[in-house]
Amino acid sequence: MSLVMSRSEREAFFAGVHVGVISIPEPERGPLAVPIWYGYQPGEDVWFVTEKDSRKGRLLSKATRLSLCVQTETPPYKYVSVEGPVVSIETADLERHHRPLAHRYLGAELGDRYIEATSGGSEPDASVVVRVRPERWLSTDYAKQYGTP
Repeated sequence: MSLVMSRSEREAFFAGVHVGVISIPEPERGPLAVPIWYGYQPGEDVWFVTEKDSRKGRLLSKATRLSLCVQTETPPYKYVSVEGPVVSIETADLERHHRPLAHRYLGAELGDRYIEATSGGSEPDASVVVRVRPERWLSTDYAKQYGTP
């Protein structure tokens, strides 16, 4: 029995709300692996926002590829990992990028409060939106083995 998710299963799971862990190559060290909020619609690029002058942002400005893994936190465990090229890095916009991610992860009311609390002192172009094209997928759904949802 294969535990691998079908294309539709993995894309639907990946499109769900999960905190992802991104892995970015870092010269002379192991890859930087940090949690992120991300956006994804099946068949499209993955995107996320970060401060351009952060360690993550500086590494991303030089990276050509990265990996992103998302998982469930309770059994039966599931995960999807994607790897692919960085296809664009552009200045992030509060209403097109920051607020939708905050709403996705925190809901509208708490997301708006989060945006209000975190965007006050930021420079308008201090953050970037990074887009990655998923090329390689790895997935496992242990519910297939145990017959549970």
